[in-house]
Amino acid sequence: MRFVLSAEQKLFAETLRKLLADAGTAAAARAWAAGDRAPGRRLWASVAETGLFALAVAEEHGGAGPLPVEVVTAVEELGRSAAPGPYVETLAAAELLGRTGGSLAGTWLPRIAEGEAVVSLAVPYALDADAADLVLDGEGREAAVTGDVRTSLDPARRLFAVEGGGDPTDFGVLLCAAQQLGIGQALLEVSVDYARTRRQFGRAIGEYQALKHHLANVMVELEFARPLLRGAALAYGTPEFTRDVSAAKVAASEASYLAAKTALQVHGAIGYTDEYDPSLWIRKARALYSAWGSPAEHRARVMRAL
Repeated sequence: MRFVLSAEQKLFAETLRKLLADAGTAAAARAWAAGDRAPGRRLWASVAETGLFALAVAEEHGGAGPLPVEVVTAVEELGRSAAPGPYVETLAAAELLGRTGGSLAGTWLPRIAEGEAVVSLAVPYALDADAADLVLDGEGREAAVTGDVRTSLDPARRLFAVEGGGDPTDFGVLLCAAQQLGIGQALLEVSVDYARTRRQFGRAIGEYQALKHHLANVMVELEFARPLLRGAALAYGTPEFTRDVSAAKVAASEASYLAAKTALQVHGAIGYTDEYDPSLWIRKARALYSAWGSPAEHRARVMRAL
């Protein structure tokens, strides 16, 4: 089955991509990792002006959703740019509060829709809880941070232990998969560009057949993951949603991880350096590989649903 975005959805993605490309997200990610939130919060405000957060909030709370296809499309662009901050967690928290209701929904959903609230969701660790206005557990209840920051492979992902924790929400899993797909696409593009310009033995390394095969394999994996992701978004609200989300997460995890490994092989030692922007994507791809449930866990969920 072929899933094609509408003209409006494509325009939204292109607008967000341009905004993020002009915003200096790599510098914001490095600042965020160092504890300087200012560039990341300015980026957050700019993204909020596109209406992204309103897409995960129902109209009764000032939003326009939930619109899972549009949200997935946007989060893919956030992954492509390596934008720092708990975007996935805030959007997943909005969907969770919308389903569970209660006093927190009435108070926080309008603020999320406007982009005024940064929310972290414990699954089981809370991302950037020290920068969040609200931290929720897996049941949509306010939770307290119980420990110091935990080390992550991605220095821009600051993880905190939370009282209670909880299981990943399916909507959050879907958005994590979208983020991974964007990361994988960015790594493929930068690897192809590097292979065209890096010369060895008098030739661009991209002319060597073995390297072409590696890059082609990444492209195939990403292209196979994309329809699973969009199919899962379309299944939102149906009995098949859980199964389809897990299938998308497995495919996106494997594709983005392959893109990261291939990027390291193509770039060589420079791919490891902190000063080189692709290293931000490479580290994030590995950190997200097991975030919101490992591929093994999601494969098991798919098998149980068959």
